Amino acid sequence: MFAKIYAKIKEFIKENYKYLIFFIVVYLLFTVELPYSVYTPGGAVNLNDRITIKDGYNVTGSFNMAYVSMVKGSLPFLAIAKILPDWDIVKKEDLTIEGEDMDDMIKRERLYLEESMDNAVINAYKKAGKDIDITKINNSVTYIDKKAKTNLKIGDNIEKVNDKEISSLNDLKEIIEELDANTQVKLEIKRDNKLKEAYATTYKTEDGIKIGVSIITTYDYEEDPEVKIKSKTSEMGSSGGLMMSLTVYNKLVKEDITKGKKIVGTGTIDVDGNVGEIGGVKYKLIGAVKKKAEVFICPKENYEEALSVAKEKNYDIKIIEVSTFDEALEALKNI
Repeated sequence: MFAKIYAKIKEFIKENYKYLIFFIVVYLLFTVELPYSVYTPGGAVNLNDRITIKDGYNVTGSFNMAYVSMVKGSLPFLAIAKILPDWDIVKKEDLTIEGEDMDDMIKRERLYLEESMDNAVINAYKKAGKDIDITKINNSVTYIDKKAKTNLKIGDNIEKVNDKEISSLNDLKEIIEELDANTQVKLEIKRDNKLKEAYATTYKTEDGIKIGVSIITTYDYEEDPEVKIKSKTSEMGSSGGLMMSLTVYNKLVKEDITKGKKIVGTGTIDVDGNVGEIGGVKYKLIGAVKKKAEVFICPKENYEEALSVAKEKNYDIKIIEVSTFDEALEALKNI
């Protein structure tokens, strides 16, 4: 029986080997990754569909979060990028930090997304005069220097340093800067929702005593009315903060600040409403125009590049530059 099956398989391969080779080659072309990625024009996410507020106000227009698309660096996509002017090849080493892999990069970018959502909500509630109470401050590790001597991992939440509770990066710096070099620091961390002990050893740099880690701050909070923000596992980074904050604010106040328009934008935001620079504004503006946006909002630092792209491509879209949330509100009054 096995001999017959083997004979049939052998005969099938003999008769169809050219097709089989062709499909194997095509499969390998699209699946074997080279150490590159390709940036392509993105699109925009309607945040009205992502953000809900209990008993919030209805809006007639929309705030949309611009994004950049990225495809794997397989040979066909790299070839296309050589032809299309708006497809750009980037080395993977430019996307990650030396000594880390893509998984660490993804963890860090997801933490930046969490930070941006928290900052967006807190800022919007404060600006709208609504109740929001921060109940806990979380300090998560986002970067570990190759010089660091520690068993910390990206994503660890640092609760205590030498038995002292910390609430910010400044608290961590103050404790570390008082120590001598080559001192082992006791850390209490939360990893995978479990409390654990960790360590780090201090070392001297031009900027003082360090342990070689960076952290960001996220928050646990209680708000009234309740807000919910949905995100996809594929979404990362902090560049959607401004647009999320505008969306939350718009649903908390009676006046519809969209004025019925489709508004796409980008920019980081902190809890005090300061708007920060982002990357990939070219791809985001192209995506906004593709989505037929009427207005594009971007950080002041990205404004000249956005204007240049719009002029080069003869886009008919109003571009607004902002450096704070208040500036964005003021500019929206005149659209």
